[in-house]
Amino acid sequence: MLPDIELKTIDLKTQNLKDYAGKTLLVVNVASNCGFTPQYKDLQSLYDEFKDKDFEILAFPCNQFGAQEPGTLQEIASFCETNYGVRFQLFEKTDVNGNKEHPLYTFLKSRAPGILGTESIKWNFTKFLVDPTGENIKRYGSNDSISKVRDDLIKLL
Repeated sequence: MLPDIELKTIDLKTQNLKDYAGKTLLVVNVASNCGFTPQYKDLQSLYDEFKDKDFEILAFPCNQFGAQEPGTLQEIASFCETNYGVRFQLFEKTDVNGNKEHPLYTFLKSRAPGILGTESIKWNFTKFLVDPTGENIKRYGSNDSISKVRDDLIKLL
């Protein structure tokens, strides 16, 4: 079951993680000026392919890694739309590690630790695949391809 965690969209509308109950989710911390930024294209393709099968991508801009997401929320939204045609849900800038870490990332990291059991996010475009019950969560590193995520996603759908 997904926990009660408040989320703010990139246009500052309030949502709750529970709003996504029963859907398969891919949660990603993103950045506009990162070497992995071209993954937006593959993420959008994945979203287009599976959005009608109760699948959602939740993207959280993060400026904690090399200050690679310096823009305002409006600049981020415009960048994603203009360069990658992003139509999946973007959220406000979010800390994924540290004292101001968003509760969503505390939840995800505790359920799906990284290599050697470390919980901290190492870089932008770390991905978490969450099954429709919210109980099974799989973590993927920045280097993991979207095709690898797609293979696991198909098993959940």
